[in-house]
Amino acid sequence: MTSEIIQAVNKEATTQAMPLNGVWRWIPSLYFSQGIPYVVVMTLSVIMYKNMDISNADIALYTSWLYLPFVIKPFWSPFVDMFRTKRFWIISLELLIGALFGLVALTIPLPGFFQASLLAFWLLAFSAATHDISTDGFYMLALEQHQQAAFVGVRSMFFRISMLTGQGALVYLAGTLKDMTGNVRFGWVVVFCILAGMFISLSVYHKWALPKPDSDHAQGDPNQVVATFFTIFGKFIKKKNILLTIAFLLLYRFGEAQLVKMAPPFLLDSVDKGGLGLSTQAVGIVYGTMGMIALTVGGLAGGGLIARFGLKRMLWPMALAINVPHLVYVYLAFMQPQNVYLVGAAVAIEQMGYGFGFTAYVLYMIMIADGEHKTAHYAICTGFMALSMMLPGMFSGWLQAQLGYAHFFVWICIAAVPTFIVTALIRVDPGFGKKAMSSDTP
Repeated sequence: MTSEIIQAVNKEATTQAMPLNGVWRWIPSLYFSQGIPYVVVMTLSVIMYKNMDISNADIALYTSWLYLPFVIKPFWSPFVDMFRTKRFWIISLELLIGALFGLVALTIPLPGFFQASLLAFWLLAFSAATHDISTDGFYMLALEQHQQAAFVGVRSMFFRISMLTGQGALVYLAGTLKDMTGNVRFGWVVVFCILAGMFISLSVYHKWALPKPDSDHAQGDPNQVVATFFTIFGKFIKKKNILLTIAFLLLYRFGEAQLVKMAPPFLLDSVDKGGLGLSTQAVGIVYGTMGMIALTVGGLAGGGLIARFGLKRMLWPMALAINVPHLVYVYLAFMQPQNVYLVGAAVAIEQMGYGFGFTAYVLYMIMIADGEHKTAHYAICTGFMALSMMLPGMFSGWLQAQLGYAHFFVWICIAAVPTFIVTALIRVDPGFGKKAMSSDTP
């Protein structure tokens, strides 16, 4: 996730260091609240629609569009800085997100629930992207630089916990309620009602818990901000080898972007349709819990190895790690094993490889963004990052329907070729990454 671009063009804010007990009061809950809407619109929506027999082609196409707010987030982030405070935006958006979760719950029983719920998810995605801007901006304003560095691991951990909650515990709950009542829609209504109550409560809690830093105030005017943004974007486009950089940002995860949309439907689809026939609860455990833990372990290992050897030496091992484990899905699709432990191990291997390989992608963005406008240029990079997931994901469902699961996963392995080409062509500064590094969410 990125901070708003306006932070890159205004003078550095000065704040007094907060007591550590005060920081612990709001950082865990704030970054938990940042992760939940993201995992809901990107993953939970896919599983819910699959439970309700929406076709894979429609699921992939329409849920991939939900990446768009995160793609264009850098373009409207300066305006968040111009109106009210980041604290106001956080509290208001959490209240709005809670209401939108309630709206999703209301749409589920409707005859035209697919279209109605997609509209609610669209609003959720825009609200979540704006909440990201406000959250990361507030983090920089409320803490001194040494505190920001000290708590970067804490914020990452609670973001991961939100992912475990969203695609693990809540998916398991939806499946359990479905089995208890025989009504799949009832389970998802309950899940979204819980989410609505959670975010309304978080809004109330953060109204009490969030500090009021002196530097958190509206600033800038529209004409200056817009002009400054296009100046900064122009400087980004003029960077050396920018076309190759953009190609790397768009193609490094070309196979993974397609796989991630079809993995949950594959696990849920019946054996006669080429899937594994897992229950919703099993998917919550295998994909949402075991997979997320493995992803986190892979990311930690990747960060440690880059810190020791540098990005240049680790780039190829990580490019291989993000693609070679896709072979486990080829095995699962052709063999269709019914042993849930074997399936869980395979999913964990793929997710660990993804977490390991994605570290190189994040560090490359940091390297490219380094310079006069590093915050703004990093935000632009994350826009391309979201686009790299959106575009391949849109056609992945249609492609799977044409090929079947087994041959679709063979195609995913072939889709590693563009990744290897751009990895071979880019140039990385020797030794980059050996010092302290930042992290972002895959």
